[in-house]
Amino acid sequence: MPQEANVAEAAARGLLFIVSAPSGAGKTSLVKALLDQDSGLALSVSYTTRAPRDGEQDGVHYHFVDAATFDRMAAAAAFVEYARVFGNAYGTAAAALGEQRDTGTDVLLEIDWQGARQVRERFPDAVSVFIAPPSLAALESRLRGRGKDSDEIIAGRMAQARDELSHHDEYDYLVVNDDFATALGELHAIVIAERLREPRQACRHAAALRAMLGGG
Repeated sequence: MPQEANVAEAAARGLLFIVSAPSGAGKTSLVKALLDQDSGLALSVSYTTRAPRDGEQDGVHYHFVDAATFDRMAAAAAFVEYARVFGNAYGTAAAALGEQRDTGTDVLLEIDWQGARQVRERFPDAVSVFIAPPSLAALESRLRGRGKDSDEIIAGRMAQARDELSHHDEYDYLVVNDDFATALGELHAIVIAERLREPRQACRHAAALRAMLGGG
């Protein structure tokens, strides 16, 4: 049956997870811990025009490119989504994302709300999660605790955070990162729950279910 074939094909493809958060909410740390904990989940490596930070590797954390290269890729519709944040551009390559999912790998996109909106329009099956801080005071404390940004930059990030938080209701799930271990557990629970949805499980265990129901 064509419909059954479509369901089986969808179940065989990897899931697509979107994780967004204001700067300082702990998204990057949570995503790294989740990837370390779950070998069936892979990070989609975005392209960016910003300079690498200490410890970042090209092709691992980001594909670091110059503005001209990024603009050429955007003009050629190479990105599923892209956005410009704090003077830098970030984008997700469509080809690489499709290849990962086609192998059955569950893929995670770490992007802002603008990119998340673009991805959901193209991939309605994407599962989106918003990470929020417990309060603006806690967020500012975390930003200052980094010791990397000036007062002016922190003020800009706080203003941006308020805007980003206003989009939390566009997401499927909301995780408040007050206690890191709790937030990580909740994030992983979302991944596991999505993998256990009936259509995916029914396709994976079709033979066993047929046998139990007397279908041979």
